[in-house]
Amino acid sequence: MKFTIFQDSRIGKRKSNQDRLAYSYSRDALMMVVADGMGGHLHGEIAAQIAAQYITETFQREAKPMLDDPFLFLSRTLTNAHHAIIDYSVEQGLEEAPRTTCVCCVVQDSVAYWAHAGDSRLYLLRSNRILTMTHDHTRVQAMVDQGLISAEEALHHPSRNRVYSCLGGTQSPQIDFSRKTPLKAGDTFLLCTDGVWGPLGDDLIVRGLTGVNLLQAVPRLMEQAETNGGETADNLSAIAMVWQEDYDDGDTTLGVETQTMPLGAHTTTMEEFGRHRPPQPDLTDDDIEKAIDEIRNAIEKYSK
Repeated sequence: MKFTIFQDSRIGKRKSNQDRLAYSYSRDALMMVVADGMGGHLHGEIAAQIAAQYITETFQREAKPMLDDPFLFLSRTLTNAHHAIIDYSVEQGLEEAPRTTCVCCVVQDSVAYWAHAGDSRLYLLRSNRILTMTHDHTRVQAMVDQGLISAEEALHHPSRNRVYSCLGGTQSPQIDFSRKTPLKAGDTFLLCTDGVWGPLGDDLIVRGLTGVNLLQAVPRLMEQAETNGGETADNLSAIAMVWQEDYDDGDTTLGVETQTMPLGAHTTTMEEFGRHRPPQPDLTDDDIEKAIDEIRNAIEKYSK
């Protein structure tokens, strides 16, 4: 495989960052995941962490060096992450279960497979346009589908962030799956939370990722989204990947070629939980360590 990848996550104007994102690759398979947690006092962060960490660890166990069935992997990992979040909620005696959106993509044999629940999005760009994108599980998107409001009105609707499918919570998630999508050199993926796509819109995303170096493009898009979000800017997280991209400017620091990787090896990028939060007087290091243990306990039940 040959690809270029870059990820970034920012707190915006919120007190904490409840987004989680990660990517991992073996010699012959790549996995990317983005989750946007919902719930107060660490719980949204923990829901997103459980989802991202469980999916990533399962990929590391099963991609040796490829997944046998990418769609089965996506179905099983998102569903098991949902149940792990519920188990965490029950064990902690929470009145309201934490929840998280999730979008995950696998690429192997130059074919992409993805699945999502909620309003974290995947965009696939080809030839300077959106080839395909995920369909939000939100009340507002349902209103657009029914012709009750326009897509432009949806961007500013007061209920635009109300999702009806997510991991965790009291309802079983609706998980939508892509088709098998053969890729061409230069195809660009963007997986992101609503803190990115909401303030930008599709046109700015396409222009921002067309014909540019990801190292420069993604931070610019994040800065623009944060600026457009103003004083209420949400958490912002994004993973961008260009498939089989050749750089002409000599900057190959982000380029990945996996041909020489050992069959059972993996490379993973995922921030450690709780290590990049702003100081909060009501949250101690012991609280963080306790949360890490709780996350591990919730995941282990489904990791056999």
